[in-house]
Amino acid sequence: MPITCTIKDKIAEIVFDVPPVNAFDSDTWMAIPDIISNAGRNPDVNCILIRAEGRGFCGGVDIKEMQAHPERITILNRGNYLTFKAIRDAEVPVVSAVHKFVIGGGIGICGASDTIIAADDAYFSLPEVDRGAMGGASHLSRMLPLHKVRAAFFTGGNIPAEEAYRLGAVEKIVPREALETEARAFCAVIASKSRKALVIAKEALNGLEPRDVDRGYRWEQGFTLEMYMHEDSQKSRDAFVDTGKAAEF
Repeated sequence: MPITCTIKDKIAEIVFDVPPVNAFDSDTWMAIPDIISNAGRNPDVNCILIRAEGRGFCGGVDIKEMQAHPERITILNRGNYLTFKAIRDAEVPVVSAVHKFVIGGGIGICGASDTIIAADDAYFSLPEVDRGAMGGASHLSRMLPLHKVRAAFFTGGNIPAEEAYRLGAVEKIVPREALETEARAFCAVIASKSRKALVIAKEALNGLEPRDVDRGYRWEQGFTLEMYMHEDSQKSRDAFVDTGKAAEF
């Protein structure tokens, strides 16, 4: 299975393992929400840990699928939206433990999470403009200040874990080889507490947020669809699949 969920010591550990870069197709994105929601509803779970095997945490969407089947954009959009919403709405706290690349949809996963623990080799990126897409800024805005988000979105540049930590997005940075151990230890602290208290706290904290991240993301997705209908969008995907580089305009 490309995505597994195991429960131990009141922690539900969800692991991505979709070679080569944990870039998910539309079917995979549509499958993730139920995995997260079911884990959060389980009375034996007090905390959810999301991590990944392989070269990086998440490469976002499968650009090759979108290049070949641009008509699937509405399914992909739906899967993205439901995944991020499921994380934010999970009854218990969600911790993302990330390594190497956190790109596109990976930003949505982290931005919807309650806490992020990063390996020292991790970096965050939203290359949507270079991929002929939109979306992700709503969740990146839960992590970083406004102007940092805009600079990252317009340039498609990378934000190293150290910079994300300095700006408050990352709880702690650990050596790559210690990521799993450190993440589980952090989750164990949460899992040791009253489930009822955690459920109430999660609901209260979500309600205190100054903006509705889910509504903001749906707003963005309208522009994603608009961009996909433009010829520049297909040109961008073709260039990425064919050369691995951004198209020139």
